[in-house]
Amino acid sequence: MTRIVDLSVVTRHTPSEATPVTVELLDHRTGATVLGLTPEDFPDGMAISNETVTLTTHTGTHMDAPLHYGPLSGGRPAKSIDQVPLEWCLGPGVRLDVRHVPPGDGITVDHLRGALREAGHELRAGDIVMLWTGADELWGSAEYLTKYPGLSGEGTRFLVEAGVRVIGIDAWGLDRPMRSMIEDYRRTGDQGALWPAHVYGRTREYLQLEKLAGLATLPAATGFTVVCFPVAVEGAGAGWTRVVALLEEPTEPTEPEEAGRGAGR
Repeated sequence: MTRIVDLSVVTRHTPSEATPVTVELLDHRTGATVLGLTPEDFPDGMAISNETVTLTTHTGTHMDAPLHYGPLSGGRPAKSIDQVPLEWCLGPGVRLDVRHVPPGDGITVDHLRGALREAGHELRAGDIVMLWTGADELWGSAEYLTKYPGLSGEGTRFLVEAGVRVIGIDAWGLDRPMRSMIEDYRRTGDQGALWPAHVYGRTREYLQLEKLAGLATLPAATGFTVVCFPVAVEGAGAGWTRVVALLEEPTEPTEPEEAGRGAGR
């Protein structure tokens, strides 16, 4: 039996989003008038509803495509979200526990290696790696925007060069919080402090899953499949996705029918 575990947040207006989300409702009765009819023309006095939603492609649980990081990746035109191979978006899931990394800090190669040892896993091409920071517990509050660790550029290189095409995180972004990166840049003048995980995607293409949730509900670090097909927004650098984990669980045996039950019918 396959169990589905939802690893996505609900897309809505919340202090956890940096940009607003608006939903304009066309209700069941008003829906009739835009068709030149009245509600009474429909069964039960109701037509059909609709919604107009205004948001960014980086709102809610979403996938960043190589185009988001820059116009080129590895010297070639970077893929937009509608050009992402769907084969990359289905694969063995690996949850790496980095909850001990303090908010604002970078998740280093040593952190990743330690988490892999704890998981008893060796990275393989096609693995979908999800960084478990625990920041999703802050979803719904403004703290979600600032209190999480982010993946370092070296950590990104380590994963991508091991064959990982998709890296996810249960936080607002894959890099460290914006405030932390900008403060470091202003203090040091080092451009490498700014979005290093994203910028690495200009060297080798890979995908990011941001604003994951519920990684704590997975029973183990491995042994499940991740599905993360993005909405194909033409020419865009990101697209929304409903990320799920598929777990194969044993089916309980059924009780054998009593001897002779139904005989003669």
